[in-house]
Amino acid sequence: MLGRKMKIRGKYLHVETYGYREKPALLYLHGGPGETCYDFTFNQKERLEDSFYIVAIDQRGVGRSEAVGEKEEFGFQDLVEDCEALRKELGIECWSIVGHSFGGFLGLTYVHQYPLSIHKVIFECPTFDFGLTSKELLQKAAKLFEKYGMDELKKEAFALIMSDSSTRELTEGYHRLSDRLGEKRMEIYRYIPENPTDYYAAYSEEEWEAFFDNSEYHGKLLFEEGIIFESLLPKLKEVKVPMLLMTAEHDAVTCKYHIEAFKKDAENGETIHFEQCGHTPHYEDPDRFEEIVKDYLKTEVATSTDL
Repeated sequence: MLGRKMKIRGKYLHVETYGYREKPALLYLHGGPGETCYDFTFNQKERLEDSFYIVAIDQRGVGRSEAVGEKEEFGFQDLVEDCEALRKELGIECWSIVGHSFGGFLGLTYVHQYPLSIHKVIFECPTFDFGLTSKELLQKAAKLFEKYGMDELKKEAFALIMSDSSTRELTEGYHRLSDRLGEKRMEIYRYIPENPTDYYAAYSEEEWEAFFDNSEYHGKLLFEEGIIFESLLPKLKEVKVPMLLMTAEHDAVTCKYHIEAFKKDAENGETIHFEQCGHTPHYEDPDRFEEIVKDYLKTEVATSTDL
């Protein structure tokens, strides 16, 4: 991976760039909190680099980026400001965004605060409300508990769904319960097991363990701060930038309430649906994902080609 360390707002971020500077710029924001951009660039860089100048990052404190120190001030707004500072550092006047999962939460906040910096936004199976998402994820976890004979955990999951728990309690409860699935936990998210990402093509198992130690602490701090537990759904009606919502048949993160709110409130919003796909179309259905991204951003591509 063509990664480099760039010092952004006093912290070194892992930044990957692909394609040519004269092409329209496209920023990828990964999910989590605490995932990396690796699986996106592994599956999409060769598909998209001829049409876009792709910028993909590991967010502050995540993965291959510099870790957040124990006594260092860090919060969700840092992730937003990093995006804008990186745009300026790269000399990009305006770019589009692909935000996956939690990256959609970050992307919506970014476009809401800095609309003049962003041409279009693509949300790939995002969450805009952790409480609604956690309830839907608990439903899928309960089905797996039943499938694997974990009846007590199934009861606990349904009890949490039916409770009046806060968004924080729902989210933390989901993580606690879903972790009991071990390796089977990915069945909550992934529907198509083909097109696997080769994580060891570039890094060893020991390196990945170190990367995810960073990510775990990053997530812990965001949970403690609590801003991510505030619903962003009301902000949809305030964004005038064109937005595309990607949904998938077997994805639980973007639940029906997200979709209804987006269709009702996103003034310049469009939706597109992936059938027979789970939470991650960019590698479960990579060819169609490529086609949709290029088609939605074709105005940018055409403008760049004409210059």
